[in-house]
Amino acid sequence: MRIKLIAAGLAIAIAAGASATFLSPPASLTDTAFAAAYSTPLAPVTAPLNVYHIGHSLVGRDMPAMLAQLVPGHDYASQLGWGATLKGHWTGDVPGFKEENANPRFRPAGEAVASGQYDALVVTEMVEIKDAIRYYDSPEYLALWAKKARAANPDIRVYLYETWHNLDDPTGWLERIESDRVLYWEGVLLRQAMATEGVGTIYVIPGGQVMAAMAREIEAGRVPGMTSRTDLFAINADGTQDTIHPSDKGTYLMALTHYAVLYGKSPVGLPFALKRADGTPADAPSPEAARVMQEVVWRVVTSYAPTGVAAQPAG
Repeated sequence: MRIKLIAAGLAIAIAAGASATFLSPPASLTDTAFAAAYSTPLAPVTAPLNVYHIGHSLVGRDMPAMLAQLVPGHDYASQLGWGATLKGHWTGDVPGFKEENANPRFRPAGEAVASGQYDALVVTEMVEIKDAIRYYDSPEYLALWAKKARAANPDIRVYLYETWHNLDDPTGWLERIESDRVLYWEGVLLRQAMATEGVGTIYVIPGGQVMAAMAREIEAGRVPGMTSRTDLFAINADGTQDTIHPSDKGTYLMALTHYAVLYGKSPVGLPFALKRADGTPADAPSPEAARVMQEVVWRVVTSYAPTGVAAQPAG
């Protein structure tokens, strides 16, 4: 009986150990390690960059095209999809692949990242972000893309473009931007991906945070010619409000955000009458509104350490 009990105890212990291993959470950076990763800002860039974008319609064709117009000599390529995940881009399962990549800026993601030809890699994840994490292994694939990029070019800078969700989210659009940043973009994607050996530091392009800050400025009456957060979002062909895709003004705001982070320079004073990717004139903000946009971007970017951009004195 004693032998049977010992054997049973061993079996239970082994099973419990296996269960504990199976259920143990993924490695994740501690608060201290996460802060340390961003303790030293990146040096500002002094020459035009060659950037590769992986994402979906919140990247789109127009935003990278506008970014290129802000910096003579800036070059880029991309792979896009409809609500595409980082996993889908890795495995080749990208909805809307043919439609979204029928443009001269397309280059297959695997080939592009492995080429070592890019100064910066900018990736984003699908939204709903918590579903991407739960069902599509977001931290794992963020880590895989970062490792692939660094294996090809050890000097490459890797960025996660933080986006946003629908305006009509029942929890509240502004509330979700702040909570998702802490819970998911930082708390899961960045902390788990950067805990993987060979990944290094992944910096952040804080698109959602900039959109939220700009919406607050608009709705406080401080942006000439703009009255609502919906000014930053597109109108559908049937005249209804698009609740997630940016308008030309929202796209310009995101181009400014990418500029400020990638180049480490203030966007104040940059051009604001730009063209879409197809060469048609974008709906430009007024000079006064453009100035507010540029100031908001720089304020957000320089107050958030994960951008890699040095903090600036207030005022």
